Amino acid sequence: MKAKIIAFVHNLMSYDYMLFGGVFVLFLLFIILSIVLRRKIGLALFFLVFGFIILIVGPTVGYSEMHKYLFKSEVQITSQKRLLFTPAIVLKGSVKNVSKFDFKECKITAYVHKKSKNKLKNYIYQFKNIQKMSMLESAIQKGEVRNFKLIIEPFTYKKSYNISIKASCR
Repeated sequence: MKAKIIAFVHNLMSYDYMLFGGVFVLFLLFIILSIVLRRKIGLALFFLVFGFIILIVGPTVGYSEMHKYLFKSEVQITSQKRLLFTPAIVLKGSVKNVSKFDFKECKITAYVHKKSKNKLKNYIYQFKNIQKMSMLESAIQKGEVRNFKLIIEPFTYKKSYNISIKASCR
C-alpha cells in the first residue's frame, strides 16, 4: 500500500497540484463564509457541510475527470482470433493519442465477458469478467497511432463471449 501511495504522489503533475490547491481554497472559502454567516444557523451549516463535501469529493472526481480530458485516447479492436491448438485468443488493435500531450505509457486492458441473447443478462455480464489481460505501450506521441497485439491466455471458455478494450494513458 505504501508503494502505491508513493508511486501515485511521484506521478502527479502540475495540473494535479493546481486542482488539489483549488479544492483546498474552495474548502477554506466555504468555511470562512460559514463563520461569517454564523448568525444564520441554517445557511452557515449548509456552507460548512458543502465545504466538507467539496474537500472529500472534489479531488477524487476532479482527478479522474481531468485525466480523462487531458489524456484522451481512442482504442479499437481490428481483429480477434481464437487459436485452435492453444487455449488462447489473439487480439489485434490500435491505440491513438488524441490528447494534447505525449503519453509516457498506456496500459491497454482487454476484458472478456459472457454473451447471452437476453439484453438484461448482457448488461449484467459487462460487470463480471471471465478473463482480463493487460499490456503496456510506452512513448506514444501526439496524434500517433500504435498497433498492438495482445494474447489472452489461458482461455478455456467454450460458449459465446464478447471482448471489450480500454486504455489508461498518462
